[in-house]
Parts: sequence; structure tokens; C-alpha cells
Amino acid sequence: MKSVTQRQASRLLHNKFVVVLGDSIQRAVYKDLVLLLQKDKYLTTAQLKTKGEMNFEQDCLVEGGQLGPMNNGTGYREVRQFRSDHHLVRFYFLTRIYSRYMESILADFENGLKPDVVIINSCVWDLSRYGPKWVTDYRENLHKFFLQMKKVLPPECLILWNMTMPLGSKIIGGFLVPEVEHMAPTLRYDVIEANFYGGRLADAYGLDVLDLHFHFRLSLQHRTRDGVHWDAAATAGSAACCWSTPPRPGAWSSTPACRRGAHAILPSPTPAPPPAPSKAKRKQARRTQPSIPREHNRPPAMDPYRYGGPCGNRGYFNPYMEFPEVHPNHQYPALPWPRAPARTTGSPTATSATTPLRPDGSRRGLRELQRPQEQTPRRHGGNGPGSCPSACSR
Repeated sequence: MKSVTQRQASRLLHNKFVVVLGDSIQRAVYKDLVLLLQKDKYLTTAQLKTKGEMNFEQDCLVEGGQLGPMNNGTGYREVRQFRSDHHLVRFYFLTRIYSRYMESILADFENGLKPDVVIINSCVWDLSRYGPKWVTDYRENLHKFFLQMKKVLPPECLILWNMTMPLGSKIIGGFLVPEVEHMAPTLRYDVIEANFYGGRLADAYGLDVLDLHFHFRLSLQHRTRDGVHWDAAATAGSAACCWSTPPRPGAWSSTPACRRGAHAILPSPTPAPPPAPSKAKRKQARRTQPSIPREHNRPPAMDPYRYGGPCGNRGYFNPYMEFPEVHPNHQYPALPWPRAPARTTGSPTATSATTPLRPDGSRRGLRELQRPQEQTPRRHGGNGPGSCPSACSR
């Protein structure tokens, strides 16, 4: 994955208003962005664990946190904001994707300054703190939230839905109160189902989807011991995925200071294509080109940072759909055994009509089936049947 430098992030978000909505994982993304806009450093472990502080790297606590009651309940609030001469970043802590508190946030967007970029995720709290039958409520709240976001925000606003990162089999978190500890063993499977619903609905409403669960499925060594949070390297990687994701056409207005999307700045410029060869050279190349076996034409292994993941909408390519024979569970048709030739009467090399089996269950080979027939031993002397002819030397 290509890392994002402080210079690139400053150019990309020049005169932009960025809003991050979500839980503690998204708060880490907000802190990483605030730090990245000022210096090329990773967050420390203490910065990742601290919540509700009054100041963090020249930002300020606007609401909640230490200004109110510090608890692990669903009523906890925390609003942070970082402001410089050319950047404005704000964070809202959420415990549910759609509620009265979310309606107040959308009212602020509608009546105040419109954000240019909105990064959203809300899943773990929705699944664990509002009853065991979360599927229906979560899907309805997603519908309401996406519909209101499309109504309130302008079309040029980039809305990015982040899928929840993988959870561990053993979870120790502040949100997991004793009343819902029984959900810990199966919560990681519920997250996969909720990611499916959220990704499909966000894509149906025209939002950008980033499948972080797919990106970090093989980077579990960066997950902390509580089974929920991630270290500074993974946090920086998830933020780099956000800024390296090419937006949908028309999702980001073009300006002279910052061209459309992160893909116009972050990757190195592609070289000009070579001139096309002439017709005679192409014909000569086809003649001299060696034949390549079919197995070498199969697609390469999936790169999680090149494709958007199985539930993302960033140009994901599934080789199993285009090449079914690559799928590990593909069953090839069984080839029938060739029937043995019919037995010819009187022929010393005739084979049996059916191929016999060896004692171990395998079929006998062709040389075993073509053994000569036994002959009656000849008697020397005499004129009866089976006797030697008169010219026999014995």
C-alpha cells in the first residue's frame, strides 16, 4: 500500500471540510488525519487509547468528552474539531447509525457549512447494544440515514462508507458491558453480515464503499489484544485507503489547487504508451511468438489494495466468475473408463470383456490382459493327438 505523506494530504484536502462519523475506530482515523496534516508521524499507543481529552495536536473538544459525563453508555457524546488556515476536520462519536442525535447532526449540515468529504461507519454498537434482533432495525436505520444524507448534502460531496474491520474471537471492549457479554463469541460473524447489508445499501444509494474488512483480513497481527481496536500502522493504513480510493464521477468538484480525487495526486504519473507497431511487425511477432499453455493465462492472485474487496464498489475483479476452473471447489466431470476390446475366440491374445481388478482394487494393466493362453504339453513319440511330428529330433 502506498503511504500518504503530509504534503500530499495537505494538497489533497486544501480548503476542504472533512467530517468523520463513527465509533472509536473512526476516532482513530480522525486523529491520524489531524496528525498527518501537520507532520509525518504515527499515533502513539497513548493517543489511540485516550478519549474525550480537551486537546489533541492543536484540535479542540467542542462537546461531550471531559465536558460531560465520561461513560461507556449509548448516551456518550464527543465532538472534536481541528482548524487551520486551509483545513477543517470535525469528528462526531456515534453509537447508532440513525437516531435523534444523528438528526441533529444532519440539521447542522443543512443549516450550516456543507462538508466536502464525509467518512462514516457505525456497526458494532448497533449490533451489540440495542437488542438481539438487530437485523431489521439496522437495515431500516441504514435506509433512513442514506436517504437523509442524499437529501441534505450536495451532489459534489464525497460520501465514503467504511466497512467494519475484522473482530477477534475474544473481545474485551468498553462497549461490551456485562449485559451483552454473551454476544462476544458470535459478534465477529454478525459484523460480516452487517457489512454485507451496509455495503449493498450504500452502493444502491450511490455512495462510495471501502471494504476495510477485506483489506485487513490478512493483517490481523496489527489488531490489539482487546480484539476490536488496531495499532497505529493499521490506523494509518485504513486512512491511506480512504484517501487513495478514487471517487465516483462527479463526487468531488475540480479545483485548480486540488484536482478531482486522490488518484490524481497520490500515484506516480503513468508513462506515455509506446507507439503502435506496424502491420508487418505485428504479423512477424505472431509468427515468432511461442504458444503459451492455458494455465499461464489465468489471472494473478487478487491484490487487496488494487481491488475494492468483495463487497466494495471500487472496480473489484472476481477471477472465479470469469474463470470458473480456477475456483478451488470446482468439480471436473469424471472420465469414463475405456471398455476393453471384445474377446475373440481362438486368439491367443484375446482380452476379457470386462476389465478385472487387482486385489487392492485397482484395474489391471493392458499387458496383464494380453497374456497368451495356456497350451497342452506335447508328448514325444506316438501318433495320438498332442504327439510330436515325425520330424521331431527328440
